[in-house]
Amino acid sequence: MPDQYAIPLDDLLKLLVQHEGSDMHLRAHEPPVFRIHGDLRRTNFPVLTPEQIKATVYEVMGPERIARFERELECDLAYAIKGLARFRVNVFKQQDSVGAVMRLIPIRVQSIDELGLPPVLKEIALLPRGLVLVTGPTGSGKSTTLAATINHINENRPLHIITIEDPIEFMHSDKVAAVNQREVEMDTHSFADALRHVMRQNPDVILVGEMRDNETMQLAITAAETGHLVFSTVHTTDAAQTIDRIVDVFEPERQQQIRMQLAVTLQAVISMTLMPRVDRPGRVAAFEVMIATPAIRNLIREQKTHQIYGMIQTGAELSMQTLDNHLLELYRSGVVSYEMALSKSSNPSEFSARAGAGQRSEELMAAEPGEV
Repeated sequence: MPDQYAIPLDDLLKLLVQHEGSDMHLRAHEPPVFRIHGDLRRTNFPVLTPEQIKATVYEVMGPERIARFERELECDLAYAIKGLARFRVNVFKQQDSVGAVMRLIPIRVQSIDELGLPPVLKEIALLPRGLVLVTGPTGSGKSTTLAATINHINENRPLHIITIEDPIEFMHSDKVAAVNQREVEMDTHSFADALRHVMRQNPDVILVGEMRDNETMQLAITAAETGHLVFSTVHTTDAAQTIDRIVDVFEPERQQQIRMQLAVTLQAVISMTLMPRVDRPGRVAAFEVMIATPAIRNLIREQKTHQIYGMIQTGAELSMQTLDNHLLELYRSGVVSYEMALSKSSNPSEFSARAGAGQRSEELMAAEPGEV
């Protein structure tokens, strides 16, 4: 029987979907808050009491998760409303009250084209082996990008795909491929535990929801090294930082070995960030794309990752692009504001000079004779 204190959670989440929101925040002594097109907006509902929030999320969690939450004070899970959407839920404590954030996960997995992702992802998805990393800050669209990539494999290759997620977000039904999805704490104890046993499950493609520690990283790299196509995410902003972050997680005496393994296994790093649009409601992603060419592999091996940016700049014919180039393209086409593009730039002074030069050139071209 529902708890008398619980709030009508499904109704709130349906409202979130209707308003094209991405997240709902539940916090004691505040009304529910929606994130819509990147901005937080307070709803007109009454403020929530600590008892209401606790009763609501405890109904969603169930006895086992409640016991784990009360022990660890953190809990991740998925929640579904049939026929509407799934939601990734994080439950936490703040100021001795229970809080929660629920992120919308659409039921239908959109394609690479529908999402406007770099077309080279279609080629990357069909690689026979190696490590592919999708990176960016929290909420930048990494999970959505990986879901579209897995869906492309599912539609085009008769392979066995195993995903290890915490929690399972997008649901994949078998198409051409066979897909098994495992959830941490439900189907396996940890990412590392699942990866230790995955070789016996005859996989062709492995998705690791997040590489959180050096053991998971080592096992994912080893899986790629032994002939599997491995996808995962890292919370970094560009390719060079991603490589350095992975190497730095390991003890100094092991770092050269990890560099050597990355130089062999890494196939691509896709770094992304989400920004509000100015041409219409919504958000748009900007991407950096690094493809692991022999020259880039050599830079990884020789600990010269600071030179990777230059390789990406000159790698357009291989479908590589820098984040700043994509930001400039989005700004010049009127999709994002100059201020927003500048705030996301990896080299603001250079971006400002290039954006200003382009703007001045357009003004000169548009000027009437005698106005210049």
